[in-house]
Amino acid sequence: MALVNENYLKLQSSYLFSEVARRVREYEATKPPRKIIRLGIGDVTEPLPAACVEAMARAVAELGRRETFRGYGPEQGYAFLREAIAEHDFKAHGCDIEADEIFVSDGAKCDTGNFQELLAADAKIAVPDPVYPVYVDTNVMAGRTGAAEDGRYAGLRYLESNKENGFVPEPPRGERFDAVYLCFPNNPTGATATRAQLAAWVEWARDCGALILFDAAYEAFIRNEAIPHSIYEIEGAREVAVEFRSFSKTAGFTGTRCAFTVVPKNCMARTAAGEAVALHGLWNRRHTTKFNGVSYPVQRAAEAVYSPEGQAQCRALIDGYLANAKAIRAKLESLGHACVGGENSPYVWAQAGEPSWDAFDRLLRGHQIVTTPGAGFGRCGEGYIRFSAFNSPETVAEAMARL
Repeated sequence: MALVNENYLKLQSSYLFSEVARRVREYEATKPPRKIIRLGIGDVTEPLPAACVEAMARAVAELGRRETFRGYGPEQGYAFLREAIAEHDFKAHGCDIEADEIFVSDGAKCDTGNFQELLAADAKIAVPDPVYPVYVDTNVMAGRTGAAEDGRYAGLRYLESNKENGFVPEPPRGERFDAVYLCFPNNPTGATATRAQLAAWVEWARDCGALILFDAAYEAFIRNEAIPHSIYEIEGAREVAVEFRSFSKTAGFTGTRCAFTVVPKNCMARTAAGEAVALHGLWNRRHTTKFNGVSYPVQRAAEAVYSPEGQAQCRALIDGYLANAKAIRAKLESLGHACVGGENSPYVWAQAGEPSWDAFDRLLRGHQIVTTPGAGFGRCGEGYIRFSAFNSPETVAEAMARL
């Protein structure tokens, strides 16, 4: 009989968003009095930018002609997209990132979950709390933790993010870890990190030889010019940080699937014997072994994001979601709820005044509004609710009126 990987048995009973979906389905079966409004999962609702649709259509047409047909593409991504990313997302912000340090993929969720495969089985991992569940669950699956007790896994170092520190944890001075996950603008709290705060993390990582796994999937929502868009805006970050980006929220590609990971060539890790090893080569080897690349039409659509028309259309798309976030935060604060996010972020993190799942059920059954309970993101999320701004302005306005 085949033996299972028993680390999977340590996982919590269900993935957070699966549990949210289950509760919503059960309530829908009771035939609610009003249409359910979904402000929970961070899924976009508005159409793809026209520039992306047109580019994708042209690319599909190419595949229908023998002279322009393409089969397998480069696993790392086509040069036209990687070069556009390097120029617009990094060099334009003063970051020394080259096209061949960029790996195109089908999602930042996949990459943040998969990158841990490059680390030793006994690597010591630090995660923020509240935390995007994928960071935790994939390390549980890999066997780096013990069992969960009171919502936390033995073997992980949880960095508490709370009202007192503005939901931006400080580096654990005097402690050494092999890797730490950071996400800014943050999912789930919507908090952003200043240049000084990111510089402190880079300094800590360089001092103790740690790796920063930096999730910047929401950087396109940053409107404050003082807030860094990339960890590579910080001097020395190339040596200690890997960055994950996504077109899902930037251009509405949640169903289209395109993202990328940046692994600088001088970002190093070490063997047990102390030998320095470049992570770039290891990720390239993993990528070419387990991934066959994002489809050509999707990559052409992603390239169109960087055209003048695409830039304007994506900005308008994000401005609409930011307006929703502003309206959500304003309404909640008018009702006496302390909030984080909603500025430079599509998420509003609100103090509920009651246990998170109780607030979730009350909003669902009393107001027919789906949110995400903060407790599902970790112990420090208890008592909070996350509102997503991904919906139409009219729907968000109706949801706020119900409150």
